[in-house]
Amino acid sequence: MPVDKIMSQQPEASGQQSKPEQQILTESGFYWRERDGVKVLICHALEDAGFTNGFSTRHGGVSAFPDGDLNLAGFNEDAAENIYENRRRFLAAFDGEYKLAMVWQVHGNDLKIVRDLDDIGHSEENADAVLSNVPGVLAGAKTADCVPVLIGDPKTGAFAAIHAGWRGTVRSIVIKAVERMKTEFDSDPVDLAAALGPAACGRNYEVGQDVIDEFGANFESSDKYFSPTREGHALVDLHVANLDQLIAAGLNKEKIYTAPFCTMERTDHFFSYRVEKKKNGKTGRLLSVIGQS
Repeated sequence: MPVDKIMSQQPEASGQQSKPEQQILTESGFYWRERDGVKVLICHALEDAGFTNGFSTRHGGVSAFPDGDLNLAGFNEDAAENIYENRRRFLAAFDGEYKLAMVWQVHGNDLKIVRDLDDIGHSEENADAVLSNVPGVLAGAKTADCVPVLIGDPKTGAFAAIHAGWRGTVRSIVIKAVERMKTEFDSDPVDLAAALGPAACGRNYEVGQDVIDEFGANFESSDKYFSPTREGHALVDLHVANLDQLIAAGLNKEKIYTAPFCTMERTDHFFSYRVEKKKNGKTGRLLSVIGQS
């Protein structure tokens, strides 16, 4: 059996440069796992609560993005055999046997409930979150700058993987997911633990007036998520917006963990649509997963 090990790399380009990356990760509630070259970011609290979980990186695959990358989706920009081999390698980084449950993401706020193993075969359904309580299933959310959110309920065994881009965020997809966990699985929000994974951060993610206006129309205090840059444009912090929504949905702030990485800054670890699509004409996709241990 391969041995898991915690890796220490350079710190994120932020105000924390003076701290080693391992210290930053520990303080944030995360650690690196590396198995057979595949590197995955794990949330300690979700693991301790009984949930296999992980946020993928670009390390340890067979795709040419530009070489040896772990691209886990995007069949229009990569060969199917590469993606399936990468998924096999990614799943091998976790103990146990799992099947992936995913959907065709459309930047909305629809949810898919996986009630049995047969449901995981319908990956072409349009949705942006997968909820389940089925053993042997890993709910997955695909991203390449958007915010992946993983939620686990240690009392009921229910879990959710959510793709929260700006459109999903402005439509309160995480609040909708928590509400559905309450009705579908009898979850109590105070019991839930959540992790927000690597995404384009508020230091780099510039948006236009259309996004600013939509947030303003949906949230009374939306100004706090924006830092103006130039006329009609601003930087938006989707991590903070989704954190606020989780708290509004009833989660305890102390049980919410945010990964200390910006995908736009750390393309050594992660795919970034905004950085790489313009430069290379294509980009890989990350996968964030959660299921019962």
